[in-house]
Amino acid sequence: MAKFVAPPLIGFFKAEPSEYVVVHSAGQLLRHGAGLAFWYWGPVTSLAAIPLSTIDVPFIFTETTGSFQPVSIQGQLTYRVAKPLVLAQALNFGIDPITRRHLSNDPEKLPARILNALQTRVRAALAGRSLEDALREAAQLANIALDGLREDAGLEALGIEALSVAVQAVKPTPELAKALEAEYREGLQRRADQAIYARRAAAVEQERRIKENELSNQLALEGQRQALVDLEGQNQTRAAEFQARANEIWLGPWRGTESRTLLALAFKAMGDNAQRIGTLTITPELLSGLMAAPRES
Repeated sequence: MAKFVAPPLIGFFKAEPSEYVVVHSAGQLLRHGAGLAFWYWGPVTSLAAIPLSTIDVPFIFTETTGSFQPVSIQGQLTYRVAKPLVLAQALNFGIDPITRRHLSNDPEKLPARILNALQTRVRAALAGRSLEDALREAAQLANIALDGLREDAGLEALGIEALSVAVQAVKPTPELAKALEAEYREGLQRRADQAIYARRAAAVEQERRIKENELSNQLALEGQRQALVDLEGQNQTRAAEFQARANEIWLGPWRGTESRTLLALAFKAMGDNAQRIGTLTITPELLSGLMAAPRES
């Protein structure tokens, strides 16, 4: 608490634009407003100054989730005094007009009271959430806490308006964080293994399809080859049959001809084509057989 300095008999006070001044004289409300400038009678006048600018209050506290796991909540609360006259009546914001210091520690206790209300809202929000949800839903926690503060009867009675709540981090204990990191890494490894197995299975399946396609093509080619062989065989058989029939027709006129005559004709044909014959060998056996061959009637 600041040391009290006796005010002068007549003083002049000029407030800042962001200060709301409440002036009491002899126990009666004399004037109030933002940025006032006035003369006052020191012995019977008391002044209270309430800041109108927004106030940022950082916070960090530990709470327990619905799964009974502790987490630390870190962030910042922004509020302002919406009803300064109400706050001046609820708390002592009296100041020394000379030093402008507050005469009590009520202004210092105000942020703590607001943070207590905030912590109560956050605790209620965490009670219905698991650890994983709490770690993922920091923004939702901030919105829930802000809505709760705006509906808080205690803050309304003080004339306080909560402007924003920012939850910057929701962290588990170091041991629990390591366990979660290990579990997450294991999950990533399992997904990686599943991806590898799926890729291998897809490769095996693709290889099987390729082999089946190759086998189907080979079977089709073998079928076509078999059909070709059958067709070639049929063609060769028909060609042989036609050749046999042709030979039969060609030999038909010579069936009754004497063998000596046929042999003579053969020698005549060889003589006509002598230029095409390189070497001709007539053995004694051939001549003896020809001479000894009986005459056919």
